[in-house]
Amino acid sequence: MTIRLLLVDDHAVVRSGLKMLLGSQKGMEIVGEAASAAEALQEAERTHPTVILMDIGLPDKTGIEATREIKARFPDVKIVALTIHEDEEYFFQMLNAGASGYVPKRAAPDELITAINAAAIGEVYLYPSLAKFLVRDFLNTERPSEEKPNLDGLTDREHEVLTHLAEGSSNDGIASALVISPKTVERHRENIMRKLNLHSRAELVRYAIRKGIIKA
Repeated sequence: MTIRLLLVDDHAVVRSGLKMLLGSQKGMEIVGEAASAAEALQEAERTHPTVILMDIGLPDKTGIEATREIKARFPDVKIVALTIHEDEEYFFQMLNAGASGYVPKRAAPDELITAINAAAIGEVYLYPSLAKFLVRDFLNTERPSEEKPNLDGLTDREHEVLTHLAEGSSNDGIASALVISPKTVERHRENIMRKLNLHSRAELVRYAIRKGIIKA
């Protein structure tokens, strides 16, 4: 089976390097490239890739939002995050959006090739130094239930904003979806974090998964 690859990164130099690396691999074919989320969706529809290498920092939408949209339209396409971000906030958001792998750009070429091959056959590949986030999150779920924050303190609107935040949407994206101002979104976000005693977006994402607001 030939793995059809779509490269999504807003830096032409990065895409060029990936084409040189992956285009020479037996069983892999570069079928398209994109510099934005909008182009990624168009190219996914045009080329029907097996695996998409997805950067997170895109100019129009985040790679998280692009991943979610592509998986909704083309559920069989596998997506591997290839990014400079190595913190758990982006890690959990990409997995929640439907990514089958997460590899930092500093990884060795062999690691990226392994991730692509794993995703192509339906497996999940997590860069070893990042897999610890899942282990720690699993251990945290074992704490007594009374220590977990209570969702009852949120208003209906705050619950809506929480869901969008956990899904990786930007403040502007949430404002557009809920027809409110970005400043109002930020105010709701502050209230949510205070009421639930959360201190980062990564904690918010994990909380939303545990409560069943979104699925991992």
